[in-house]
Amino acid sequence: MREVYHEQLDRVSDDLVEMTRLVASAMNRATQSLLDADLQLAESVIAGDDAIDAIASKVEADCFQVSARQQPVATDLRIVVAALRISASLERMGDLAAHIAKSARMRYPASAVPAQLRPTFQAMGAVAQNVVSKTGSVIATKDVSMAADVARMDEEMDRLHREMFQTVLSPTWEFGVESAVDVTLLSRFYERFADHAVTIAKRVVYVATGEPYATVDPEAMLDNL
Repeated sequence: MREVYHEQLDRVSDDLVEMTRLVASAMNRATQSLLDADLQLAESVIAGDDAIDAIASKVEADCFQVSARQQPVATDLRIVVAALRISASLERMGDLAAHIAKSARMRYPASAVPAQLRPTFQAMGAVAQNVVSKTGSVIATKDVSMAADVARMDEEMDRLHREMFQTVLSPTWEFGVESAVDVTLLSRFYERFADHAVTIAKRVVYVATGEPYATVDPEAMLDNL
C-alpha cells in the first residue's frame, strides 16, 4: 500500500516537471512572437495554455485524492501541500506567457517592442527560459543548491526590469505613451514570471528541510550547507 502511495506522489512530481517543460516552451514562443510580431506563434501560445491548465487541475485532483485516502503527515504532508502551491505558481507562469503573446497579437502587424528595447526583452526572455528550466530541475531533484540559482536568476531579471524603466523614463524616450504602457506591462510580466519561480524554489526547500516557507531565503541558505 505504501509503495502505491509513493508512486502517486512521484506521479505528482512528474506532472509538475512536465508543467515546467510546457511553461518553458510557452515563454520561449511568446518571446519570439513578441520580438518578431509573429501572429501564428502568439496564437499557439494562447491556445496551448489550456494544456498547462489541464495538468494543474490533474495535480490538484491527485493531491486531494492522496490526502483523502492516505492522510499524509510530516514530510509527505509537506509534499502534498507544496505540490498544490507549486502547481498554482506554474499555472500562473503559463498565464504570464500567454499575456505576452496576447500583447504581440494586439499590436500585430506592428511590434509591441521598440527597436531600442529589443535587446532588453531578448535578455528577459533568455532569463525566463533559464529560470523555468532550472525550476524543473529543482522540482525533480529537490536539490536546494539549485534553488539558490533560481534566486540569482531572479535578481538578474529584476536588474533588466529596472533597466527597462530607466529607458522609458529617460528624456530621450520618443515612442509615445502607448508604447511606454506596452513595454512597462510586458516587463512586469517577465518580472512576475521569475518571482513565481523563486516562490516554487522556496516551496521545494520547505519540502526538503521543513523550514517555514515565509523564512526561506534560497540564496542565503547556501551558507548553511
